[in-house]
Amino acid sequence: MKIAILSPIAWQTPPKHYGPWEQVASNVAEGLVDLGMEVTLFATGDSLTKGKLDSVIPVGYEEDRELDAKVVECLHISNVMEKAADFDIIHNHFDFLPLTYAKLINTPMVTTIHGFSSPKIVPVYQKYNDHTSYTSISNSDRHPDLNYLATVYNGIKTSDFTFQAKAEDYLLFLGRIHPHKGTAAAIEIAKRTKRKLIIAGIIQDQAYFKEKVEPFLDEDIQFIGPADAKKRNELLGKSLGLLHPILFDEPFGLVVAEAMMCGTPVIAFNRGAMPELISTGETGFLVDTVDEAVERVYQLHNINRNRCRKHAVANFSKEKMAESYLQCYQQILKH
Repeated sequence: MKIAILSPIAWQTPPKHYGPWEQVASNVAEGLVDLGMEVTLFATGDSLTKGKLDSVIPVGYEEDRELDAKVVECLHISNVMEKAADFDIIHNHFDFLPLTYAKLINTPMVTTIHGFSSPKIVPVYQKYNDHTSYTSISNSDRHPDLNYLATVYNGIKTSDFTFQAKAEDYLLFLGRIHPHKGTAAAIEIAKRTKRKLIIAGIIQDQAYFKEKVEPFLDEDIQFIGPADAKKRNELLGKSLGLLHPILFDEPFGLVVAEAMMCGTPVIAFNRGAMPELISTGETGFLVDTVDEAVERVYQLHNINRNRCRKHAVANFSKEKMAESYLQCYQQILKH
């Protein structure tokens, strides 16, 4: 089977630090190559794959601000669509824009909906509801007006995350610094439990960082900036627990799966896909308030870290995701 994987081009695929959609696109591509498929990854020129790489720009537009994002996105999407006849399936990880080509090509397209940035984009999905196939990354993120082929949980490379049976005595916040991610709540939880907190991630909201994060930084509350794959593995594995006090309905949450893959339990606000990722009391805790999170920090030592790893491998591995998507492709091609 010849498969085209259309990745975003804000960042390299896989990303050096931030870029969750690029990371998932990479894991899908590499997982399918491992299954013996003929895969072409459409991504930035500096991207890495065991399959074939096809690109229109050397680096992502977030890394080269001289690039016009809309222009290179148009060139990127049209590149794969003009080569559509070379493939049996096009797997779109680029949101709604590629859907506008769906009725102009004969190759079936499956779109993984990584989330809805705004209700305003839903009409585009609705227009192509009956002409293409959609998969969700969690049951919680399904839109009632859309038809879905399947829910396929995001998968990660188990080999990239080292199981750590014993943790050090610090909490971790790993994600973009933005009100939605609840960095300020993580700081409050750490301070109230008198625990060291390491904060890692890109600053996406500078004003929020200046007002809610920077004033509280000291030897116990440390901000270290973005973390590459090696650093993420180290931080997650050695952490007593990951704090994930999200203030929005997160469609999935890769870092939650990554933490559990290292054996690290997660304390998360009970929103979005969190109940689908975390087995409360076994791999972490779902909470509704900072007060509840504070109480659960004292119970992290009761979580069996080996159970966290087994749960992540069973549900969120690259292999499981790739096999699930291959089943989707086969289902589409039968019709």
